[in-house]
Amino acid sequence: MGQKLGKASVCLEKPVYIINSASIVGKKEGEGPLGLLFDMVGEDDMFGCNTWEEAESSLQKDAIYMALGKAGLKPEDISFVFAGDLLGQSIATSFGIATYQIPLLGVYGACSTCGESLTIGAMCVAGGFAERVVCVTSSHFASAEKEFRFPLEYGNQRPLSATWTVTGSGAFVLSDTPVIPKVIADVNGQSEKAQSNARAQIKGMTVGKIVDYGLKDSMNMGACMAPAAASTLEQHFLDFNSQPNDYDKIITGDLGSVGQTVLIDLLREKGYDISDKHMDCGIEIYDANSQDTHAGGSGCGCSAVTLSAYILKQIEEGNWKKVLFMPTGALLSKTSFNEGQSVPGIAHALVLESVY
Repeated sequence: MGQKLGKASVCLEKPVYIINSASIVGKKEGEGPLGLLFDMVGEDDMFGCNTWEEAESSLQKDAIYMALGKAGLKPEDISFVFAGDLLGQSIATSFGIATYQIPLLGVYGACSTCGESLTIGAMCVAGGFAERVVCVTSSHFASAEKEFRFPLEYGNQRPLSATWTVTGSGAFVLSDTPVIPKVIADVNGQSEKAQSNARAQIKGMTVGKIVDYGLKDSMNMGACMAPAAASTLEQHFLDFNSQPNDYDKIITGDLGSVGQTVLIDLLREKGYDISDKHMDCGIEIYDANSQDTHAGGSGCGCSAVTLSAYILKQIEEGNWKKVLFMPTGALLSKTSFNEGQSVPGIAHALVLESVY
């Protein structure tokens, strides 16, 4: 079970384990600095489908398939799926994973959906309501542009503050135990049992609240989301009675270079200096000098694939013992934007630690 801390946090008495995960990305992401770490890189961003939306659905379907396979599990071994995406009514999710016939709980936190799904999934497992769950999310550059901005055929110019929506999907298998028995066959065809060790453990989480500074520039998502990230981080430090130096890394999802500067400045005003601890998935996933992504990456898939391919790898290898992983989201829609509304933000933080 978990223990409620402060105003917005939960400290798990028994950790929940990320026993395995998978990451699938598009061609552009595969050409970036993390390209060799992803489980699968598409040859083109259609992924053999007829539409961008179908392509995004296939990303989720394949990410779950790979994550389950790596964990040595089948769909029937999973109690629930917590999933979401950026598209209207989460159609990438509903059309993508319907064939698995696993009970689904759809979530929406914009680009923070990875953090939200992992938070709810971990609470579900920690509370004894499931032994194993899957958390998955996705985004696609082309489907997101059509949903929130302009059709690609329009060829509009993007300001330097804009981020590039990551084409990718990350899936995570959570369990109440750190090892899952796996049956393998040796060279003589004899079966024997092996064990799959967990990649990391979730020890706690801080649930974010909606923060709205009144910004209306949908092409500057980093600035819109940074106040929410600052709010969640401050609350986390208060609830856990912790400081930035308690973590090897404090990792946001997709603030990009503009949002990173805003976040660091806002937290300095609150008495916290995270400048030497902060890392942003949107900055890490692309090469700013050669890939023309302006402020960096964003989208549900940004933090998800970076967590699976890079962050968990660093934890597994012992380079980082304890990190705070905090995807951020901009809670706008094309309707709210066209009606002149501001862009509220939200962020959810999870404490991830090495199993060893």
